[in-house]
This record gives sequence, structure tokens and C-alpha cells, in this order.
Amino acid sequence: MLLSLSCTEDKTNITFKEVNITTDDNILVEIYVPKAIGNDNVSEKINTKIDEVLITSLSIGDSETATSSSVKESVSRFNKEYKNFKADFPESPMVWEAQIDGEVTYQSDAIISLALTNYQNTGGAHGNVTVTFLNFDAKTGSLISNNDLFSDFTAFENLAKDHFFKEISGKKEDYFEPDKFTLPANIGLNDEGLILLYNTYEIAPYSSGITEIHIPFSEVNALLNYK
Repeated sequence: MLLSLSCTEDKTNITFKEVNITTDDNILVEIYVPKAIGNDNVSEKINTKIDEVLITSLSIGDSETATSSSVKESVSRFNKEYKNFKADFPESPMVWEAQIDGEVTYQSDAIISLALTNYQNTGGAHGNVTVTFLNFDAKTGSLISNNDLFSDFTAFENLAKDHFFKEISGKKEDYFEPDKFTLPANIGLNDEGLILLYNTYEIAPYSSGITEIHIPFSEVNALLNYK
């Protein structure tokens, strides 16, 4: 779905390698995500944020997983929660699973954009996929908010609105409120331009899946603070 630039190197001296995070007791969770290397201060900030998202993604209900001190601890707790579930419901055929994959979708001297895709099934009618975009200042490693991505947020919002209504034209019945525009929580970059990504249930039911809207650099470049 998204373009990967694994092990990409640029003048910021930040490269990425794919790592697998697991534990000895793990039978349910698969994690393959990029790890930043080079320029320790920048890499540490990027890797810490990735870990935070992974820990939150593995949180189950009101369990203590969300307060885990490490991703490995979260993996162990996910497995433990499933064992507790099986102890309470031994006849249930349901097997939990979690798969988290990450990729660098765009990297320049100014910005690094990552996408983390999380598939999880913990006993519902079906599993659920969510994608999280993380945009980092390539020079500092700090997370860039959606607002700070743009020099003129209002102009960007108007541009995004035009693309949104063009995208859903002819299939409005697939969306909750097709005449209402709201920016998604997840905005990222790839080699072609900007991605607006609406996760399942954000603006449409499960059957409609994830909605992606692409805006080419030729249209949005003038509004970007980071290129």
C-alpha cells in the first residue's frame, strides 16, 4: 500500500534497518518495524516514539499493557492476557493475534515519514487494521504535528477538502457523513506527495475499509514546511 525506503541514507546520517521484536514466551505477536540508526540524539527520539506507538497498540482493554516500560513487556502481557482469556473461556476456539509492520515511506534532509500498520484480532467478529503515520524533523528527531507540517494550514485544509470530495464522488453511500469534511488524524508523505489516511470506522464502516487520498507534490509543495 505504501512505498518503503528501508535502509535509506541521506545527509542527516539517519539510516533505518528492520528489526523483529519478540520474547521467549511469545506465540501471538509479530512485530517488524524500522529502527533508526546514526546521530544518537535524533535516533533515540525517533525510536522512543515508535516504541510508544507499539506499546499503545498492544494495549488490551483496561489491562496494564498501556503502561508497559518496553515493547517486549507489552508483547509478554499480550500473551498473558490471552492465557487469562483461555482460562476463563476454555471452550472458545478463538486465537488472538497481533501483527505490526512498519516502513519508512519518505525521507529527506528535512523530514522522515513512517507508517506503522497494526492488525489485531482479540476475539471480535473480525480483526481490525489501523495505520499510524509518524512525521519526524530529520534534523532533531522531534515529532511534527499535522498543523506544523504546513505554512498555511487553512489553504492546505481547503486543498484537502477538494481532493476528499473528488475521491468520494459517486460513492457517498459508503461514508457516514459524506457532505461533511474532517481532516484525518493520519497525514504522511511518500515519493509522490501527501497521503491523507482515514482508518476503518473513522469516516466509514468496516466494509469500506481504509480510505487513502493522495495529493501530488505539484499541488501541495508550496504549503509544506518540510520537504
